[in-house]
Amino acid sequence: MKYGFNLLLWTGHVTDEHAPLLKALKETGYDSVEVPVFEGAPDDYARLGERLAALGFDVTAVSVLGAGHNCLSDDRSERAAAVERARWVVDCSKALGGSIVAGPMHSQLGHFTGQGPSAEERRRGIEFNRRAGDHAQRHGVRFALEALNRFECYFLNTMDQLADYLDEVDHPAVKGMYDTFHANIEEKDPVAAIGTISRHMIHVHISENDRGTPGRGHVAWGPTYRALRAAAYDGRLTIEAFGRTVPALAAATRVWRDFFPNKEDVYQSGFAHMRRGWADAGG
Repeated sequence: MKYGFNLLLWTGHVTDEHAPLLKALKETGYDSVEVPVFEGAPDDYARLGERLAALGFDVTAVSVLGAGHNCLSDDRSERAAAVERARWVVDCSKALGGSIVAGPMHSQLGHFTGQGPSAEERRRGIEFNRRAGDHAQRHGVRFALEALNRFECYFLNTMDQLADYLDEVDHPAVKGMYDTFHANIEEKDPVAAIGTISRHMIHVHISENDRGTPGRGHVAWGPTYRALRAAAYDGRLTIEAFGRTVPALAAATRVWRDFFPNKEDVYQSGFAHMRRGWADAGG
């Protein structure tokens, strides 16, 4: 098992100024960092990847589809732009040295039509993910699609929806992930939902019910870790906690207040929580 941290808690674009933070995460014991891929060029990520490799970090990437990149749109040019955006994310992730792109790369974050997804939108989504998946496969990268809660997304909200969608996409480079925060909102039984997505699951986000410090809320952590072990999951447990540092992301994810006393508490206590919880689940 590898323990990771999503850097979106601090920034949407990692630069040299974050070197002290990366060192602190490594000293805490993290094996992996999840790097936001929202802007920049592949060369930028190649240089960052070298720095992360020198620190001994395993790397994953996280990205979203924003305005102008709605792959479900009835506008053909916008759908084409979404494919190009996804290819750019793959290129940057490959340059970074990552093999997984996590996140809701199936629809535009925070965009709503006022109703549930249509059959035509589903067809467009599948076409988009297969085309993006072809490019990812050529570069040794896989998408870990993330189902989001209904307040951030209307296309895929539950593990059952995600698993069924991935069955239909049926692409080796397009898989899924489990996120404890979204499952806490959308699933009748968040722990049982791990079994639902397990056949596609290549990534896991550890996120408290309020997006604060893991272990300080009401997510059923013991049963969650035991279910992940029962599913033979052996990838990365990556903490995802959000603050207000990235205004656009804070708005999209409805983060209006701080959920922790300080960021050090999140990564230090969060790391101890994960290691202890995973060990206890195997006892």
